[in-house]
Amino acid sequence: MMAIGESKKRVDAYAKVTGQAQYVADIEPRDAYVARLVRADIANGRVLGFGLEEARAEPGVVAIYTCFDVPDIQFPTAGHPWSTEPSHQDIADRKLLNARVRVYGDEVAVVVARDAVAAARAVRKVKVQYKTYPPLDTPFDAMAEGATVLHPDLRESNVLAHSSFVLGDRSYAEARAIPGAIEVSKEYAVAPVQHCHLEPVHACAYEEGGKIVVISSTQIPHIVRRVVGQALGIPWGRVRVIKPYIGGGFGNKQDVLVEPLAAWLSQQLHGHAVKIELTREEIFTCTRVRHPFTWQVRGLVMPDGTLLGRRYRAWCNQGGYASHGHAIAANAANMFKQAYHDQCALDSESWTVYTNRTTAGAMRAYGIPQGDFVTEALTDDLAHAIGMDPLAFRLKNCMPEGYVDPHTGIPCLSYGLKECIQQGAEAFGWAEKRAKYQNQTGNTRRGVGMALFIYKTGVYPISLETAACRMLLNEDGTLQLQMGATEIGQGADTVFTQMAATATGISEENIFIQSRQDTDVTPFDTGAYGSRQSYVSGKAVKKTGETLKARILTYAAGMLDCDPETLDLREDAIWCGEEKRLTVAEVAMEACYSRTNSVHLAAEESIHCTENTFATGCCFAEVEVDVPLGKVQVLRLLNVHDSGTILNPDLARAQVHGGMSMGLGYALSEELLYDKNVRPLNGNLLDYKLPTAMDSPEFEVMFVEIPDPSGPFGNKALGEPPAIPVAPAVRNAVLHATGVAVESLPLSPQKLVEQFQAAGLIEGRRPG
Repeated sequence: MMAIGESKKRVDAYAKVTGQAQYVADIEPRDAYVARLVRADIANGRVLGFGLEEARAEPGVVAIYTCFDVPDIQFPTAGHPWSTEPSHQDIADRKLLNARVRVYGDEVAVVVARDAVAAARAVRKVKVQYKTYPPLDTPFDAMAEGATVLHPDLRESNVLAHSSFVLGDRSYAEARAIPGAIEVSKEYAVAPVQHCHLEPVHACAYEEGGKIVVISSTQIPHIVRRVVGQALGIPWGRVRVIKPYIGGGFGNKQDVLVEPLAAWLSQQLHGHAVKIELTREEIFTCTRVRHPFTWQVRGLVMPDGTLLGRRYRAWCNQGGYASHGHAIAANAANMFKQAYHDQCALDSESWTVYTNRTTAGAMRAYGIPQGDFVTEALTDDLAHAIGMDPLAFRLKNCMPEGYVDPHTGIPCLSYGLKECIQQGAEAFGWAEKRAKYQNQTGNTRRGVGMALFIYKTGVYPISLETAACRMLLNEDGTLQLQMGATEIGQGADTVFTQMAATATGISEENIFIQSRQDTDVTPFDTGAYGSRQSYVSGKAVKKTGETLKARILTYAAGMLDCDPETLDLREDAIWCGEEKRLTVAEVAMEACYSRTNSVHLAAEESIHCTENTFATGCCFAEVEVDVPLGKVQVLRLLNVHDSGTILNPDLARAQVHGGMSMGLGYALSEELLYDKNVRPLNGNLLDYKLPTAMDSPEFEVMFVEIPDPSGPFGNKALGEPPAIPVAPAVRNAVLHATGVAVESLPLSPQKLVEQFQAAGLIEGRRPG
């Protein structure tokens, strides 16, 4: 019997290690045409015309379509639930192909050919004439007087959205006037990074049975169906989306990327299959990235460590299209708000701005890694300014037990933050290492740093949270489990199987989950994002399992001529007290084939989740800094998580390890670079510096298990939080080692050498 809290091997492990798992490339029609996109080689401008004669003459070319051929329909791409209220709908600012160029690599035309070679050759022969505008690199460029407005049909300026709030019983200016208050003023920044999922962006579309069928590597199949329908101007029910196994997404595949264009091309070609598989360079340049931010922040602290107030100003670089819009900037500001209690004042203002950078979208933890960097960098800088241990400063000022967000109303229903800090500090040897590494000199120095985080579970009440589950009892007592929630590599199918086993009493080995989602068959779910599935979709599994269990017991009671209340289902059997009366297989067989009472034992339930709660935790980092080389080696990394009941400890540790690795790259090396024309410079896996196993220490993981009353099995968010606190913890460890407060990510050697020189740590330079 598989129980919640046990480590069991993944239900998809055998299929994946033997190659039986099928991805888009394995199941798309073999005769599919290949579509390759013609991409703009400018960042800001307008298409005036095309020269297509030479490209059309290329052998193997089936058709060429330009931005002047596609429907005049603008549609959204973000993987958010739809809303019947227009004010809550995502911004529709993109067409299948775009005559108005807003990013380098924008899709302006498409070649369809019989094979990839012919398509690539033809793309190179397409000639495009443009009218160019000055490129807009930063939010400040785009907000400047006279800047070209990128979406004049939607916005009067390039400001996509602006939000602000003030908390506290005084203004920031009044708090600053308090005698003894010490102010720290900083400018921080984080760079854009890419998801680098293993499987490329890939979709194939064809017509069958009067429908457009789209096979896609996506996190959000039901949302893809809706967006394809919107983009093509057809009823959503005429679209069928199939999601097979997927080789990672990390939020990039929480956008609808190439599916609408593939579907439209198939329509134009009489239903013939058309596939679009992006190259790695296209994925870097033309899909989504994590949002870069620039901040101006201030903090007020008393000499005893009391946090009086903070002032937060954020500019979020959205890139050319809205994607997830202002939600990321709002989330970052929420992190700044929720992590600490300001005694007097918190003054926050955020802008999300269209620019000509690569469009930014969802990436693991959805704005919280950015918000955590600015929050935790300022926190250490405040503690440093008054000479206080940053751990003690956090314990004094961090989110208190019983916290309720003043804007969303989300409560912290189970609280383990301070316990995470305290247990982690003891396991890490924090106090001893802080003392040992204090006031070092020389070329090689060591330091320790930490950072905490706060993360909600799912998206309620900001957005809809709904999920469904279907269970069918086979005649032999085994169980079919169908979910709209998606397995994207994180182990969701395994955990859902555990949940179903716990809810029904049918053992895990007798439960068969269907990993492939098909919107014509699969129950509805919004998909994999927001660390929501084990929490929201888990509620649907539990509810469905309890319904099915009750139906099985009711039928068994009829067979036994007894009250169903006297029976229980466990270990694949019907029990009356401690006496086993029937097996589930016997009940299932009788229910199906009884000539007097044939009943199909099945259940399908949906859940409208109107709850949320916070997961919390922290990271501890130990680093060695080679000052002359500007090189940081992370010696030790420990994440401590308060995620409620841990459903499967082995899977949980694997999730944390993966997140810590992503956080390490964010801290030290990952950054998309652009030239003065906003052309990406390192959009490939050779020049973009991902960390490898050689760059990584042993990842250490601890869990503080406090069951959350709102979780279906006491669980709350874990999928995204591991990636959040690593980068600021490493940054703060460098501060401890060197005394230099680096104000931006990544901590690249060139940047560190320059800052160490400015601080006088490298011989030959003095401060000032």
